[in-house]
Amino acid sequence: MSAYRDALKVRDGYWFAQKLYGYGAVPVTWQGWLSTLIYVAMVALLAWRMPTGALKLAVIAPVSAAYLYFNWPKTDGGIRWRWGPEKK
Repeated sequence: MSAYRDALKVRDGYWFAQKLYGYGAVPVTWQGWLSTLIYVAMVALLAWRMPTGALKLAVIAPVSAAYLYFNWPKTDGGIRWRWGPEKK
């Protein structure tokens, strides 16, 4: 369990830590959680308000791209595929 907890620690200025398995990142600071919450709320609102599937995709895709664009640099170590905690 300590390897998992240590893997989720980030340096100052970063909001996200790499996932331990797979591709992606997880929020570990209040800023990361806030940006994720805002993104999920926006996607939910847009999905609820848009009348067709194609329009939903056309509106949600740029919102998702913007979320990734602004939060990728805030991920400690970048985003890449991982197979578990790094061996030291």
